[in-house]
Amino acid sequence: MKTINQLAALLCSAALAVTAIPSVSSGNAVFAADTVSFTVADGWFETAYAEWEPVSGATGYQVYADGKQIDSILIRQYRSFYRVDIPGLKAGSHTVKVVPLISGKEDASKAKEQQVTVKAHDRTGFGWVNGSSSGAYNDDGTLKTGAVVLYVTEETKNTVSLDVVTDSKGTKTKQTGIQNILTAYQKGTDSRPLCIRCIGNITDPAVLMDGDLLIKGSGASKRLSCGVTIEGIGRDTVFNGFGLRIANCSGVEIRNIGFMNCNSGEGDDVGLQQNNDHVWVHNCDMFYGDAGSDADQAKGDGALDTKTSSYITHTYNHFWDNGKCNLQGMKSESTENYITYHHNWYDHSDSRHPRIRTCTVHIYNNYFDGNAKYGVGVTMGASAFVDSNYFRNCPKPMMSSMQGTDAQGDGTFSGETGGIIKAYNNIMVDAKSYITYQDNNQSFDAYEAGNAKDTVPASVKTLSGGTAYNNFDTSAIMYSYKADAPADVPAIVTAGAGRVQGGDFKWQFNNAVDDASYSVNTALKSALVNYKSEIVAIGSGSYVAPTEPAETEPAQPAVTTAPQPEITAAPQVTTAAPFIQILPASEFNHNFTENGLSSNFYQISGNLSTSKGTASYRGMTLTQCLKMESATSIGFNAPADGVMTLVFGEAAGSVKLDGQKHIASDGILTLQISAGAHSLTKADSCNLFYMALACMIEPQQTEQPAETTLPAQAETTVQPQTTTVPETTVSETKPVISALAGDVDESGEVDVSDAVILARFATGDPSVRITDNGLVNADCDGIAGLNSFDVIHILRIITGLV
Repeated sequence: MKTINQLAALLCSAALAVTAIPSVSSGNAVFAADTVSFTVADGWFETAYAEWEPVSGATGYQVYADGKQIDSILIRQYRSFYRVDIPGLKAGSHTVKVVPLISGKEDASKAKEQQVTVKAHDRTGFGWVNGSSSGAYNDDGTLKTGAVVLYVTEETKNTVSLDVVTDSKGTKTKQTGIQNILTAYQKGTDSRPLCIRCIGNITDPAVLMDGDLLIKGSGASKRLSCGVTIEGIGRDTVFNGFGLRIANCSGVEIRNIGFMNCNSGEGDDVGLQQNNDHVWVHNCDMFYGDAGSDADQAKGDGALDTKTSSYITHTYNHFWDNGKCNLQGMKSESTENYITYHHNWYDHSDSRHPRIRTCTVHIYNNYFDGNAKYGVGVTMGASAFVDSNYFRNCPKPMMSSMQGTDAQGDGTFSGETGGIIKAYNNIMVDAKSYITYQDNNQSFDAYEAGNAKDTVPASVKTLSGGTAYNNFDTSAIMYSYKADAPADVPAIVTAGAGRVQGGDFKWQFNNAVDDASYSVNTALKSALVNYKSEIVAIGSGSYVAPTEPAETEPAQPAVTTAPQPEITAAPQVTTAAPFIQILPASEFNHNFTENGLSSNFYQISGNLSTSKGTASYRGMTLTQCLKMESATSIGFNAPADGVMTLVFGEAAGSVKLDGQKHIASDGILTLQISAGAHSLTKADSCNLFYMALACMIEPQQTEQPAETTLPAQAETTVQPQTTTVPETTVSETKPVISALAGDVDESGEVDVSDAVILARFATGDPSVRITDNGLVNADCDGIAGLNSFDVIHILRIITGLV
C-alpha cells in the first residue's frame, strides 16, 4: 500500500512524465512551436540566459555554450516556456545553442543559436587587495581548475552528496545534505574549490546551524581557503526562511540569491561573523526577515552584517525596506578591517547604510533611495570615505555619533564615541540636515573634500573621542577605481543591483508614504510570506501543461430529471483500492487547557500561560497555551503516516517541524507527518493551544471477502472545476443541501475528522452515521463511488496538495 507521501511523489512524477504537448494548454494559450524560437536571449554579468517556447514533439533539450554542452539541470520549465542560465563565462561574445530532442535524439533542423554579449562583474574594492574574493571562480569569471560543482534545489537539499576529503591522508567520506557537506569542508583537508549552485525557492534544509547555512573554517589561524561560491541560478533563487553565515573563511563569494523571511538564531540574511577575509557578497536581494524580539527588529534583525572581517567587498545588492541594512564592526574590534560598499540600492530601507564601528570603509556610488532614518553612520574611531553617492530623500545622509546632526537630536543614532567621515561629490536631494566641518569645525557630520585625493588635516577631529581621519584612501593600501558620476548612479544601480534581470519578485513603493515610514509594510510582508516559485520543473524534459483547469461556465452544472441509479447495483471492490485505517485521533490529541504539559505520547518542554487570550476550535474554548519560545520543544514518534493539526492563538502562528518553518492560516495549521520521530520548535513567538495527530495504517490482512459494498449513494453533484465530466443527473426526491468536497460531517470545513469518519464508515463501524448529503461530499476524488482514494483525497485537501 502507498502512503500519502508516496502517493504525492507518484503524482509529481506522473506530472513530470507527461509527453504529449497540447496545442493549447488549459487556462493559458501555449502554442507548441515547430522549431526552437527564442523569446529572450541575452548576456548578464559572466552569465548568459535564453528563453524559448516548447517545441512540438520534443522530449527534452540540450543546450550548448560555445559548442560545449552545459548541465541539463540549468534548464528549467515554466508555465509556457523553457529557460536556461549559463554561469561561468568570460566577458565578451558567446554563442548559445538550444537543440530539441525528438524521439530521444537531437534534431538539428529545429535548433536555434544566438550570439550574446556577456559583461564582467565589477571586481573593485578591498576584496581584491592582497588576495581575491572570487570564491570558486577565477577573476575572469571562469571556474577554477578542479572546482566541484553541486546543484541544490528544494528536492535535493537534503539528498545532494559529495565525497569530501576528511584527513591529511586523502581519505574521502561521503557526506549527504548541503550543510553536512559544508561542515565536512570545515576541516580544511579538501582543497578543491566548491561551487554550490542553487535553483528555485529553497526552504530550510533538514540540517542547519542555528537556522543558518554555515560556511566555516576550523579557526582564525586555520581558515577555510579553498575558494567557495554559493550562487543562485537565474532570476528566482530564494533562500526562504533561513540565513547564510560565514566564519573563519578566506575567499568566499555569495551572489544572485534572494533572502526572504529569515528566521535564524543570528537573524541576518547574510552574516560575516568573525575572522573572515576576502569575502564578496553581490547582486543579492535582501528582503524582510521574521520579526525579532527587540523593538527595532520588526523587519528582521539585519540584512548584511560584517564583523571582525577584513578585505571585504559588498556590491550591487538590493535592500528592500530593510530596517537595519549593514552593521560594520563590533565594539571589540581594533584593526582597520578594510571594507568597500559600492553600487548598492538602499531601496526605502531605514538605517545602517552602513553603521560603522572602528573600521575603515569606502562607500561610493550607492543609491540611497527614500531612507526613513539615516544614511551612513560612524562611531568609535571609524574612518569612512563617502564618495559620489546619490541620496534621495534621506533626511540625515551622514552622521557621526554625539556631534553634528546627531547632537541636534536626542542621541537617536548612538551614544558611542564619534567616528569621522570624509565626503566628496555626493548629491543630496531633500536632506533635512547635513553639517560639514566647513560649517562647524567643532560639531560636524563630515569633512567635505574639494577633491577625491585631498587628505584630511590631522587637526580635524571628532568632538567625542578626538578621532582623526586615517586618510586610508590616499595611502598605498587604496585600490584603483573610477567612480561613476553621482547623477548617473540611480540609473546604473537600479539597472544592475539585485538578481539577474532584477529578480522575479516585483514591488512598487509609494514614495509619498514609504520614504518617511519605518514601519513594516504589511502588504510587502504578506507578499514575501506567500511567495511561490513559478518553476514547473527543473531539468530538461517534456513540456508539462499548466494544471489549472480550463475555464467553464460558472453557472450550475447540467441537470436533468432522470433518476440516478443506486450504487448497490455495482458494488465497489476493495482489493482494487484497499482502505487506509486511521488510528483514533483521540489517542494523540493534546489540549493544553486540560492537560498542561502532561502527555503519554508527546514529550513537551516549555512554559504554559493563561494570559494569552483564548482560542476556539471544534466547539472547545481553549484558555491555556504553550508559549512557543526558544527553549520550547515538543517531541513525538508517529506510528504511521498521517496529518497533524495545530491550533494557535495567532492567525499566522508558526512552528518549525524538524527545523522547517510552517505558518498557520486563520490560526489553524495542518502538517503532513511521516512515520517516525519528529520535533516541533519555535519559529516565531506565538502561543499553541491544541494539537492532534491522525495516523494511517494499513489494515491487517483478513479472510474477509474481496468485495465490499458501501452504502448506497443517494445523489451526486459535479464539481464545476472539472473540465471533462459527463452530464450528471440529480435525484428529484432528495435535493443536495450543500456541496463541499470532502466535508463528510457537514461542519462547513474539511479537516482530519472528515477523513476519520469516512475511514471508520468504510470499515463498517456501526457507530458512524453519514447523511446522504455527507456521502455526496465524501465522494470527492472525481471517480464515482466511495473507496480509499476518497479518504486520501480528503487528506490531500487538508495538506494543500489539491
